[in-house]
Amino acid sequence: MALQVASPDITDKAKKAEHEGDLKVASTLYEQVLKKYPIDEFSYNRLMIIYRKLKQYKDELRVINKGIKDFESAYNKRIKKTFRKNSTTGKLSTAFMKSTGLMDKKGNAVHEPQPVARWKKRKLTVEKKLQ
Repeated sequence: MALQVASPDITDKAKKAEHEGDLKVASTLYEQVLKKYPIDEFSYNRLMIIYRKLKQYKDELRVINKGIKDFESAYNKRIKKTFRKNSTTGKLSTAFMKSTGLMDKKGNAVHEPQPVARWKKRKLTVEKKLQ
């Protein structure tokens, strides 16, 4: 999946603030990056780590849910674009994916894209800490 690369100036400021130990400033800068570039895996990961360090588990859970939602919607858009039902390559690709077991009979992907699978595990951990 082609990822959008965030603007380096804001990301560099956030990295610098995080390195200096100013986690609140870093978190606000990473939030700004995510408003502008909703599919920036690095910013999501850093925000999750910062909120874990600050023991703000509700904010961490919010970031995890937003990341999962954004990445799944981007992945689904890409899949729909790639596997058009009226094109010959789309039909062949869908048939190949189904025959190899990468898609179920309904055409849904069996495996999740990488950051989503990792973040779902992380979500379970955070939900346990909240209880």
